[in-house]
Amino acid sequence: MDYTKLTEVMRRLALEAGDRIMEIYGSDDFEVKTKSDASPVTEADEAADALISAGLREAFPDVTLVTEEQSASHSERADSFLIVDPLDGTKEFVHRRGDFTVNIAWVEDGVPVRGVVYAPAKGRLFYTQAAGQSVEETGALDKDAPGPVTPIKVAEPSNDALMVVASKSHRDQATDDYIGLYSVKDMTSAGSSLKFCLVATGEADLYPRLGRTMEWDTAAGHAVLSGAGGKVVRFDDLTPLTYGKEGYANPFFIAYAPGVELRQG
Repeated sequence: MDYTKLTEVMRRLALEAGDRIMEIYGSDDFEVKTKSDASPVTEADEAADALISAGLREAFPDVTLVTEEQSASHSERADSFLIVDPLDGTKEFVHRRGDFTVNIAWVEDGVPVRGVVYAPAKGRLFYTQAAGQSVEETGALDKDAPGPVTPIKVAEPSNDALMVVASKSHRDQATDDYIGLYSVKDMTSAGSSLKFCLVATGEADLYPRLGRTMEWDTAAGHAVLSGAGGKVVRFDDLTPLTYGKEGYANPFFIAYAPGVELRQG
């Protein structure tokens, strides 16, 4: 994979998809449908998916592409592949809470090594550069001319006063019980893959997820966190979370800054 080209293409497509999503977000009304797994989908999901998929297939015609909104792609199998969630946090979008993201990632031999996470309603753009370092871009977020970037790095956590981030829409008692095993200074909630990015920037130290996720939900955020020095492990045995699994379903996992003394629930 040409990482320089990949970075340019993923960044541009995420911004273009974000523009389309925000057009629909700002409209008076938009249709919300229910998928077979009972999760919501909107015209914004579908429009962003069409835009991103077309752009990736044009740029990388010989690469396997897996995307949430195209069920036929879920049977695809490859050691390395592109994976897309065109609108992560659809519930946040529907309720106009702003915590939704565009996610594009490149998985290489089961590991998400490059990715982009764009939160258009918040104006925050995170991605891995060609060399693998994760950055947050500021400024105008011009689609054709990258602006100033700030390298991001996980915090050096204090295990006596951890900052924890948890899901806004999927918080449950099991998650609260697990968080209770730690000495917590403060907690925050966030939607979508923004939780990975908050750990990546040092705004949080720990993000446990004891609930259903799919690989397209996590791959881009995982890549950004890895490029900032963070880790993502399975909840059950604390081994690295890998990708390309049957059905693209994830087990429970923990995303964290090294230095956090992990507990097993």
